Amino acid sequence: MNGELLSVLEHLERERGISRDLLIGDVEAAIASSARKILQNKENITAKVDRETGEIRLFSNEEQINVTPEGFGRIAAQTAKQVIIQKLRERERDVIYEEFKDKIGEIVGGGVHRLDKAGMIVDLGKTEAIIPRSEQSPKEEFRQGNHIRAFVIDVKKAPKGAQIILSRTHQGFIRKLFELEVPEILEGLVEIKSISREPGSCTKIAVYSKDAKIDCVGSCVGMRGSRVKNIVRELQGEKVDIVRFSEDAQEFITAALGPAKITSIKLNKENKKSEVITADDQLSLAIGRRGQNVRLAAKLTGWNIDIRSQSEVSKASKEAEEELLLVDGVGPKLFDELKKKNWDSAKKIALLTIEDLKTLPGVGEKKAEKILKSAKELIGAKNKVETKAEAEKNNT
Repeated sequence: MNGELLSVLEHLERERGISRDLLIGDVEAAIASSARKILQNKENITAKVDRETGEIRLFSNEEQINVTPEGFGRIAAQTAKQVIIQKLRERERDVIYEEFKDKIGEIVGGGVHRLDKAGMIVDLGKTEAIIPRSEQSPKEEFRQGNHIRAFVIDVKKAPKGAQIILSRTHQGFIRKLFELEVPEILEGLVEIKSISREPGSCTKIAVYSKDAKIDCVGSCVGMRGSRVKNIVRELQGEKVDIVRFSEDAQEFITAALGPAKITSIKLNKENKKSEVITADDQLSLAIGRRGQNVRLAAKLTGWNIDIRSQSEVSKASKEAEEELLLVDGVGPKLFDELKKKNWDSAKKIALLTIEDLKTLPGVGEKKAEKILKSAKELIGAKNKVETKAEAEKNNT
């Protein structure tokens, strides 16, 4: 029996990865617990299992005591067995927790076990994991028995064992897929700078090459698109745009808005805002369906992007000029002077001070006051009309 015990513990160590020494410690605790119920006249009972022979010895106050096998009885033996099973489960849960805790931020694979209200239960072999509904891509479909890969976002200790939370929407999932498919990324030659994603629809990923000889975009696309095709296939058809990162904000924003062609970009570096102008036939492409392209580009670059077509800009500029000529005191000559300073709208004039206006040729204190007052009244009236129109629109 003693030899069999060691054989069982060695088997558990091999099959389940639980240390034999830990298991022996649990067995000793279980046997001592059973012995205390029988030998109530003994104090400080402990048990020792010989690591070589499997022989079990009992001690009371560190003095060995002899107990016949029959002395334990059925109840004591059953108690020891139950404690061993309980400890075994606890150790097994700890082993699984430690193993998967180290896999946070990695991709794991398994089979879809079942689907329920909480999410998708995935069989990982040693244990199960869950992909909550919030971490599932809305356009992906999996059935029971399908193989699935997902990103480990959290591992928690729970009463019934480790609770492993997976995701197929996390940006880290995209990052790891590229690392697996593109050796240059894994080797550190190509770096992923940023990712923006709307799961199930489109992902944009910005990459940068640390070696001038390596084409970062070409490395990610692969020969005839083989590498990116594998990622698209894993994402069940989700579009993946690979963008070349640049320290030059204009270049980066232009690349991020691809495939649309950009005419010009004005940057406000202080507020990280950009005004982008496109040809009329490129506007819808730059904005994307329901604003998706510009939204993803903004997330990817970290810049607020305002896109307008050339005709919109021309129309707005013309309206601003016409409005500026309505300001009392602004004639053709002064109009030209205002445009030189880029004060080309009534709104911009209204934000100036009298001292600002006095820097213009032929503008004194009184004229400056007159211009400023007129510009503010004009903008105030315009705002009232726009507010009223917006309210009527909301009421219909």
